Amino acid sequence: MLYNIRKVRPYLAQEAAQVLIQALIISRLDYCNSLLAGLPVCAIKPLQLIQNAAARLIFNLAKFSHVTQLFRTLHWLPVEARIHYKTMVLAYGAARGTAPSYIQSLIKPYTPTRALRSATSGLLEVPSLREGNSRSAQSKLFSVLAP
Repeated sequence: MLYNIRKVRPYLAQEAAQVLIQALIISRLDYCNSLLAGLPVCAIKPLQLIQNAAARLIFNLAKFSHVTQLFRTLHWLPVEARIHYKTMVLAYGAARGTAPSYIQSLIKPYTPTRALRSATSGLLEVPSLREGNSRSAQSKLFSVLAP
């Protein structure tokens, strides 16, 4: 997609290129990206390279130019931060009761055993990782990452 957009980029205004890239590329990077939470950096890096190339294409910059300022101008988060943000949005919706029931069932509100000031702060209970064999697999679960 980036290759095809690069071919027509000289004929597009910057705003049109931004809309096109957000519709065709960034939307695909964001689709179900909360499922990527907890993956190692080596799995997320190819997605970050695509996002970097998309930002450079909007501004017609060279391949090795820095993208940090471009992200600020475009109001984009890096891929890892987008994944974290999406996970937190799902957790917030689940805690407030606006998420689907299958997501709400994954998290539980924190209820202290005695009267504490934090009882009304809306905290989530972190499940125990002692059950099961694979702690690394369990640490990537939504029910563990959300709280």
